[in-house]
Amino acid sequence: MTAASYLLTEEQLLCCICLDVFRDPATLPCGHNFCKDCITEHLNFNSQRKCPMCKEQVDRKYKLGVNTFISEMAVQMCAEHGKPLDFYCKNEQMIICQSCVDADHRFHRVVPLKEEYEAKKTQLGITEAKILHMIQERQRKVHELKQSLKLSTEAADRETANGVRVFSALIKSLERAQAELIEMTEENQKRTEKQTKVYITELEQEAFDICPAIYEGITRTALVKAVDELTETIKNEVKMIRDAQFNNIRQNAVDVTLDPDTAHPALILSNDGKQVHCGDEWKELPDSSKRFEPAISVLGTRGFSCGRLYYDVQVKGKTGWTLGVAKGSVNRKGEIKLNPENGYWAIYLRDRNEYFALAADPVPLSVNDHPEKVRVFVDYEEGLVSFYDVNAAVLLHSYTGQTFTEKLYPFFSPGSSDSGTNTAPLIITPEALSK
Repeated sequence: MTAASYLLTEEQLLCCICLDVFRDPATLPCGHNFCKDCITEHLNFNSQRKCPMCKEQVDRKYKLGVNTFISEMAVQMCAEHGKPLDFYCKNEQMIICQSCVDADHRFHRVVPLKEEYEAKKTQLGITEAKILHMIQERQRKVHELKQSLKLSTEAADRETANGVRVFSALIKSLERAQAELIEMTEENQKRTEKQTKVYITELEQEAFDICPAIYEGITRTALVKAVDELTETIKNEVKMIRDAQFNNIRQNAVDVTLDPDTAHPALILSNDGKQVHCGDEWKELPDSSKRFEPAISVLGTRGFSCGRLYYDVQVKGKTGWTLGVAKGSVNRKGEIKLNPENGYWAIYLRDRNEYFALAADPVPLSVNDHPEKVRVFVDYEEGLVSFYDVNAAVLLHSYTGQTFTEKLYPFFSPGSSDSGTNTAPLIITPEALSK
């Protein structure tokens, strides 16, 4: 392998189907590369067996193999920026990426890695094998630093989670106090009703004892009506208290339905627009700029451009999913990188137990128990997008300090069926609106 191998761009190391760095990359006869599992599932679902990029047909006899060259390149990325190491800094004597050049090395002597390789080879007369060994040693150090950073991030996330857990416990305590107040109010109502009925009965008996003849000429309707009116008044007051409390709880919940015009052809949406999962074959649908393809994704029908909002999504039984919000103007075709710079604020699960926040560089999330229901919360004015484990009342991740300038739409990706292990649907749950 020569230094020219390092001239691949970051986009060339991403699978356009799963939007992640290649895992066991396979090359089609047309020259396009994909994760082996992704393209295998794509060809099995697509009866015409066409390449997702150029639509060239793939013969059923063609055997997919792992491209070892691309596989090796997929792990040779900058630990800080996740981009290929294409340049050499003569001042610091280190291999760097384009983002490093633009940031910390913009005033240094920086040359393309291939140029430095040729210069070293000519000036020092050393072999290509030694040069590659030097590069591999630096890659090893980069990997060690990246692992150290990951451990540090996980520790920070755990500390944050503990703090949020304490705050969540306080919220639960307040909710219990609220429930006790409602229960006490209802008991007071029942006690008042009972005492009022006893008092009225005593008045009726006194009226009868004073003058039975007159009392017989008076119907009990007026007294009964008075009791009923008093009871109804008490009930209405209790209802007003409860409604005010419940409205305060549910005031930020929004009704979300899925937009079929944006759904990838392999996705199956329920009739009420509340559920979505990946099917076994692609539907024949008209081409549209609104539709995601080849990314297996769908947006909500309604966009939001102000205030606070949240919605809950059931993820129980799934091995992979992506949830969040996206700008209405996001790119939906070809290769898509999900991060705030491209208009996506999301978290995702892969391989059953690996949770990530999709920032410029994916951030591993510390998750103790697998969430069965995830809450997506947005404060538009504050520039905040947060994700919670609803049942455990634990914060999973927050994007803070964001700036929103257009409508945000709920974003969903149930992931591929993963050979039948990921067929459970994402379900937009109505609990928040029915409290």
